Amino acid sequence: MSAVMTQRLVVLAREIEQAPHGSKTALCRAAAADLGITLATVYRKLKEVTVTTTRKRRTDAGTSALERHEAELISAVLIQSIRDNDKQLSTLERAVERLRSNGKISAGRVDTDSGEILPLSIDAISRALRAYGLHPDQVLRPAPAVELVSLHPNHVWQIDASISTQFYLADDGARAMNKAEFYDGKPENLKRIEKQRLWRYVITDHTSGTIYVHYVLGAESAENLCHVLISAMVKRGEQDPLHGVPFIIMTDPGAAMTSAMFRNLCRALSIELIINKVGNARAKGQVEQAHNIVEREFESGLRLLDKPSTLEQINALAGRWMRHYNATAIHTRHRRTRYGLWMTIKAEQLRIAPAAEICRELAIAQPEKRKVTAKLRVPFRGAEYDIANVPGLMVGDTVLITRNPFRDADTAQLVMTGDDGREHFHVIERIAKDDNGFAANGATRREIGAGYNALAESQAEKAKKVLDQIATGTDSVEAAERAKKAKVTPFGSAIDPFKEQAATALPTYLPKRGTELETRVTVATVEIKPLTYVEAAKILRSRLGSSWSADSLAWLKSEYPNGVPEAELDSIVSRLQAPARPGLRLVGGE
Repeated sequence: MSAVMTQRLVVLAREIEQAPHGSKTALCRAAAADLGITLATVYRKLKEVTVTTTRKRRTDAGTSALERHEAELISAVLIQSIRDNDKQLSTLERAVERLRSNGKISAGRVDTDSGEILPLSIDAISRALRAYGLHPDQVLRPAPAVELVSLHPNHVWQIDASISTQFYLADDGARAMNKAEFYDGKPENLKRIEKQRLWRYVITDHTSGTIYVHYVLGAESAENLCHVLISAMVKRGEQDPLHGVPFIIMTDPGAAMTSAMFRNLCRALSIELIINKVGNARAKGQVEQAHNIVEREFESGLRLLDKPSTLEQINALAGRWMRHYNATAIHTRHRRTRYGLWMTIKAEQLRIAPAAEICRELAIAQPEKRKVTAKLRVPFRGAEYDIANVPGLMVGDTVLITRNPFRDADTAQLVMTGDDGREHFHVIERIAKDDNGFAANGATRREIGAGYNALAESQAEKAKKVLDQIATGTDSVEAAERAKKAKVTPFGSAIDPFKEQAATALPTYLPKRGTELETRVTVATVEIKPLTYVEAAKILRSRLGSSWSADSLAWLKSEYPNGVPEAELDSIVSRLQAPARPGLRLVGGE
């Protein structure tokens, strides 16, 4: 507002204060003509140059004739009419009308003069709902959120999949999806390109905000999810530092995210998997925002390029954009580049991922059940592993065991459930064998003649000693042993094991007539069919491991053209494991 206008309005304000009643409008019209503005603008501008006294608050301010239980009922009806897309189907006026007609509310006030009950207006009811905090606009507001904190790079990754609404990969390259052709009203068009639609997987490192984006075709599947995660964990190049195995992965409860394949991969890599509750998208808001960034910063530029013809070209473009964005864009939280903060990761925080081939094997490998042997060992993959130092395990317990991808072949890991209900992993050592086949290491190995040290007393042994004292009526281990040697009757003969039978009166049964059985015994010779190549190959591969190859299968077909006798399996294993002589090789056929 100019100084001239301000001065004129100040003069007008003084004139209005001194003018008689009824002349205010004429003075304002004259000022509007002088300033070349409308009368409404004059009134509005006057408020800026004058000081007005606040109105006295009413004594009944903040109260309402609408009772709280009526307000709750009205609000409940309105909330029930709101669809998933937040569209309200019932108006406040209609909800009040329905409740009044059904006698559920009165929503009225008493006239102090006549004693008549007058219905409250819709505006009054609306104000009452807001005063109670029950208006749908208030009730449906988002709940307060807590700030999720991660401790260091690779502590927490968030992963999410979203179908591209802009492009699909046609035979001649990436095409933009025309809204007039591809929408829910024409499902046959969407069905036609179902296998060509681009799915965008985005992974973010929670601490640094680093974004990893990868496109796949077809659908949100467990195979695609595992492939993307493995691709993100392995080292890709010097200009792309993000790699390694995260400690925690947060994701939504989609079918692929909760699949056995993905869970097995996380379990084998010691990744804690946190599945968010349905409808709680804010829990992984970082990766949701990353989707928006990719759409805005990357996919918008695809329209300006010649159409990429293959999925590899699209991922190459996405990778180049991703590296540039992570290296140059400043993050609003930590005020650094995403790669810059990720590079602060420490050695103990960076768990190097196994080779991609091993990760793919882990994704389909289910942890196997094994029983603890009397030597406190667990057999697994043709070897034995020492569990003597794992607390809580006893002989005969069943455990889950799987490979440990972070150590060499001399270790495995037990999958156990802790007191907190979460899975924990215990690394166990493989028992090496000496030349005579005895254990070369392990807590349960003792050399004859070199002294004998008993193993630490197990939980079962401790419990058994306590039970022996109860059975013998003694108060020490030594006294219990003496009582057992003296063959003292357990519980001092106070328990009659057959008392129930002696006290039970059994009925007398009438004899039944029967027919004598003519016994005929026929002994037949059972011919054992040989194994098929597929059946034999499965058995041999599990026993030979990496020694099994395609050449082994070709040799097997050549040596056993009519099938593989099961009795020959041990001999076949020995022949395939035997080192080949120089200049000789296994061949099939001639």
